[in-house]
Amino acid sequence: MAKPRPRLEKLTLDKDLDKFSLAEEASHHVMRRLAAPGLAALFLILSMGFAASYFTGATGAAVVVAAAAVAGYMAMNIGANDVTNNVGAAVGAKAISMPVALGIAAVFEIAGALIAGRKVTLTIEAGIIDGTQLVGAEGLVWVMLSALISSAIWINIATYSRAPVSTTHSLIGGIIGAGVAAAGLSSVKWWAIAGITASWTISPVLGGVIAALFLAFLKEFVIYRDDKISAARRWMPVVLGVTAGSFTAYVAVFAIDHLAFVPLPTGLSIGGLAGIACYIVSEPWIHRQSEGLENRNQSLRKLFRLPLIFSAALLSFAHGANDVSNAIGPLSAIVSAVDGVISSADSEAPFWVLLIGALGISVGLLLYGPLLIRVVGEEITRLNPMRAFCVALATAVTVLLASALGLPISSTHTAVGAVFGVGFFREWYTRHSQRRLEYVRRKTGQTEFMEKGETNFAEVRRRRLVRRSHFLTIVAAWVITVPVSALLSAFLYLVLSGLFL
Repeated sequence: MAKPRPRLEKLTLDKDLDKFSLAEEASHHVMRRLAAPGLAALFLILSMGFAASYFTGATGAAVVVAAAAVAGYMAMNIGANDVTNNVGAAVGAKAISMPVALGIAAVFEIAGALIAGRKVTLTIEAGIIDGTQLVGAEGLVWVMLSALISSAIWINIATYSRAPVSTTHSLIGGIIGAGVAAAGLSSVKWWAIAGITASWTISPVLGGVIAALFLAFLKEFVIYRDDKISAARRWMPVVLGVTAGSFTAYVAVFAIDHLAFVPLPTGLSIGGLAGIACYIVSEPWIHRQSEGLENRNQSLRKLFRLPLIFSAALLSFAHGANDVSNAIGPLSAIVSAVDGVISSADSEAPFWVLLIGALGISVGLLLYGPLLIRVVGEEITRLNPMRAFCVALATAVTVLLASALGLPISSTHTAVGAVFGVGFFREWYTRHSQRRLEYVRRKTGQTEFMEKGETNFAEVRRRRLVRRSHFLTIVAAWVITVPVSALLSAFLYLVLSGLFL
């Protein structure tokens, strides 16, 4: 009697095919995990190629090439950690998807860095350490290189630990630590540090106040109106026009000042025209989008999608303009010092240096940004499109103002300050707004709302406002950022100077 060999052979073949399928899936999984590090390594090689191609100095080319790779690494870490400040609120409010948010951030980060990044770059490059106090230009090279390496390492650790820290704090701490190790306390421009430190304190407060004002306006004139849709049709084009006008005026007066001088009155006029144009274009769009919507708060989500996307783009531009200095300021100082020149307030960063910073930030946010977007956008506080719009726009306005003044403020501090401004304002508004109380009374018929609602405020804060535990964790990371970066940078300087000086 013959045995059923074909059936056994088929089963064996199926098992072999299953093994091949599992091996293929495992291979794809490993390749996906290796894709991001591979692309990052490719960008670092590209950065080194930029430096080798465009650096025209007679000596020190190897140092500049190495510094370009470190600056590219720093830029990628900035993009991975700070991208949460740009689009985290929009993603957390579910107004835009993660891929769309990353695409918007990447494009506008590059634009902000290339168009408006030069002014703050000079602050980082020449405004913290007095190069004349160091052991010649060569000493400045190792100070800046140590600062870059130490701050990049710390930001990488923080990103891996899901902690959104200040990249500006990291770099300035690194420069201070290496500068003190190189030439003592007298090498640091402490008055400049005091001004920068003051801006770190002011920025979260200012961001919170501006965000609260925006939210107050929306609540009073849109959210707690009997006819929300008509109110939105009336005021949303105004909001978009003011936002567009302010952004255009900033670009005209401050961002392109190294290309063409635009007087303040002219810049304001250009901004006004842009705001009017935006109002004219957005009014019919908002009217079409609002047709058929129910008169309730959930309907406002659709209308706020465009303003939230616009504010996220504006914030990405502001972040690129301000934080690109953290990567390319030290590199620009190294390029000048290798040529024997100590950077000053009149120094100008080469375009290829700006390009490394701009591309590096975008590469970092595309490869590693989603990790912290979820932390800031979903785990710190509960956001809807209106609150997210206020947070994003307030952060953008604060960072743009600081960039125009040449202050390297922390966009992380500003964004978290804006979140808290929204949260604290909501607490106050819930208790004290007569318009809100009257609105609730008309809708629910409840005449003793405050008395009945008093016992629920603790629960409201727990469920809906900013989670204090996350805030304390983030603040703890902020507190140790400067000393950790400074100590690591000082150690690296002592090692590098011992080997090469």
